[in-house]
Amino acid sequence: MASSLPRRTFVASAGLAAFGAGARGAGVTAGEPEPVEAPRPYGPAIKGPGRFRQSVCRWCYSSMALDDLCRNAAALGAASVELLSENEWQVPAQFGLTCAVANGPTTIPRGLNRLELHDQIVREGERLLPLIKQAGIPNMIVFSGNRDGMPDDEGLRNSAKGLKRLTPLAESLGVTIVMELLNSKVDHRDYMCDRTPWGVALVHEVASDRFRLLYDIYHMQIMEGDVIRTIRDHAAEIGHYHTGGVPGRREIDHTQELYYPAICAAIADTGYTGFLGQEFIPSRDAMASLKQAIDLCRT
Repeated sequence: MASSLPRRTFVASAGLAAFGAGARGAGVTAGEPEPVEAPRPYGPAIKGPGRFRQSVCRWCYSSMALDDLCRNAAALGAASVELLSENEWQVPAQFGLTCAVANGPTTIPRGLNRLELHDQIVREGERLLPLIKQAGIPNMIVFSGNRDGMPDDEGLRNSAKGLKRLTPLAESLGVTIVMELLNSKVDHRDYMCDRTPWGVALVHEVASDRFRLLYDIYHMQIMEGDVIRTIRDHAAEIGHYHTGGVPGRREIDHTQELYYPAICAAIADTGYTGFLGQEFIPSRDAMASLKQAIDLCRT
């Protein structure tokens, strides 16, 4: 598409079918586990998770039932379907998957940089965090909110105050709060956490092992580029990654400007063992594109 659509509002192409389990492969000896094949006609999934696990962002496939998305994601070698709300958290486990990131107590435009929202955000965060832990989910996403005329240094101080009220509980539960870096140039005009240095400064100000950045490669390519150097320099401040092709948040293949095999190798070389969330909007057959992306990012 010519420009990317807002998160979680994209309606994928109609006609996506649910796919059944893969057929038994040839040459399997007695006692060996039955191989899993991707839904035809996409071909067999490459075996093995690679050096880190991959996840699928639910909103990019909003026209597909969550059960079907989880079934297909598992067949293609993913380990998670993420950005799920409370009533969806248990679905991935039915297909041998987890949810890498739970939706949290903020919205993109209205977030932690507003002191007047802190009591509401903290109440909801304190309600969600124990449930997220109980569901076995490692991360909860939050957002800075828009500037609306607020200076960045003030927004950083405010965000740190709010996060410091939540991180003690997150620390006790072992759940990591991740704030996403988003571009304010194309998709999320006026969003405050729109550059890595601001996010890194916030991580240092909060000073908790349970607060990190969600580094969205698509968004940061638009805002600042220099993706691989940034990943290497700030691996300690990053807790999760998202993909997406530039321009347009489409497929991450040769049709766009980023080279994901090198990016993913750089992530793996930092020792990262978390999840890489596939967050592109398919422009072609959705599951064929997802298989291609998972295979490209397996290092």
